[in-house]
Amino acid sequence: MILPIGASRFAEALQMGAETYHHLKVVITEKYGQYGCNVGEDGGFAPNISSVQEGLDLVKEAISRTGYNEKIKIAIDVAATAFCMGTKYDLDFKSPNRSGQNFKSGEDMIEMYKELCAEYPIVAIEDPFDKEDWEHVQYFSNLGLCQVVGDDLLLSNPKRIEKAIHESTCNALLLKVST
Repeated sequence: MILPIGASRFAEALQMGAETYHHLKVVITEKYGQYGCNVGEDGGFAPNISSVQEGLDLVKEAISRTGYNEKIKIAIDVAATAFCMGTKYDLDFKSPNRSGQNFKSGEDMIEMYKELCAEYPIVAIEDPFDKEDWEHVQYFSNLGLCQVVGDDLLLSNPKRIEKAIHESTCNALLLKVST
């Protein structure tokens, strides 16, 4: 996700987002050809990338081409619950050629996030760990590298939100209000 934090009004933010989206399409097409611009169900591009860094490099290049380097930051929704196997995180969970060699511990994930935050203009990470991995979410959040957004962790559940506040587990939340 891109965050046009340098926009002074909504119309400017919308323009920055649209320009970045179109530049991203060009960047992906240049690298992967016309079939690299698959669009996911939420409207985002879904090129066949091999690493998190490769995806972030594409976004960073698109931002650079807009000239908004200081005005646009990045947020990522890891949704780590989807690839947590016990106490390990399977970074190859979508690969048809899974080797079992790319499992990471919670500590490994923290190191990876630290490196990503140092290399890319990341200001928020949503669900960086499994929804029951309170320990690693809390530790990472308290490092203060970026906003740590609880979605799957909190489930818009008042008791889980209260626990997160009491234990300083995350410093932002995604609240889904249902009727």
